[in-house]
Amino acid sequence: MYRNKYRIIIPFLSPALILYGLFVLYPYAQAMYIAFTKWKGLRKSPRFVGLRNFEKLLEDDHFWSALTHNVIYLVVLPLVTLGFALFLAFMITQKVRFSNFYRITFFFPQMMSVVAIGILWSFVYHPTIGIFTSLLQALGIADPPVWLGDPATALGSIALVTVWQSAGFFMVIFMAGMLSIPKSLYEAAAIDGAGRRTTFFKVTLPLLWENMRSSLVFITVLAMDMFGITYTMTQGGPDRATDVLATLLYEHAFLHSRFGYATSIAMVYFIIVLILSLLIMQMTRRETIEF
Repeated sequence: MYRNKYRIIIPFLSPALILYGLFVLYPYAQAMYIAFTKWKGLRKSPRFVGLRNFEKLLEDDHFWSALTHNVIYLVVLPLVTLGFALFLAFMITQKVRFSNFYRITFFFPQMMSVVAIGILWSFVYHPTIGIFTSLLQALGIADPPVWLGDPATALGSIALVTVWQSAGFFMVIFMAGMLSIPKSLYEAAAIDGAGRRTTFFKVTLPLLWENMRSSLVFITVLAMDMFGITYTMTQGGPDRATDVLATLLYEHAFLHSRFGYATSIAMVYFIIVLILSLLIMQMTRRETIEF
């Protein structure tokens, strides 16, 4: 029976494996080859240049500036977004007043497209008709900052929008984990005199470890991407103050037709995300608590 099982499994798996190889593995392999070539996208055969694209990458100040912005997002977004999402999830599961309203309100941005969110917040940050500018002027600040036009505030402004847009997604992940925790554990903690803060750190958070691991990987990928919201709101400006690897890649590929160089950026981006994801899963590995 076991010797003949592959005669049944292989015919069923082969169509999916063929499609996966054709539309996933083959484009990856082709991209890896293009990263070592000089190609404008129209020439039939790319010209092989070896490691020249990667050598140029190491000397490109724009690349290091974009990578620095990704690193800033990588530090700020997990702390702020996951911390805020954990707080929301805990308060909603504790049945605070208007909890259903908060649940819908904070998850709603996740249902909107990134382009729509970028356009919406571009008007919020507008230097003449924006809500933030009007509020600051009402408070007596005659010369409020130009949020997306000032290099000092543009990156933080985009980060705030990303937190607002993505917190609801992670809130739902944490709520699902919290609702699966037996109520008897919370009742035992309450009998021992534990307050909400102690209950959260001693009971809830340890039992959410697997949810936290997955969320860290998701937020890492988000922080290393940031293309949609950045390109919609600032296109990497002003003066490349919000440029990230994805916008730099787009610029070289589709504005300057440097597909070989752009693909080398994509290769570096892919390797960084892969290494970070593996490191997170390895460093956060621990014995699963069963309940």
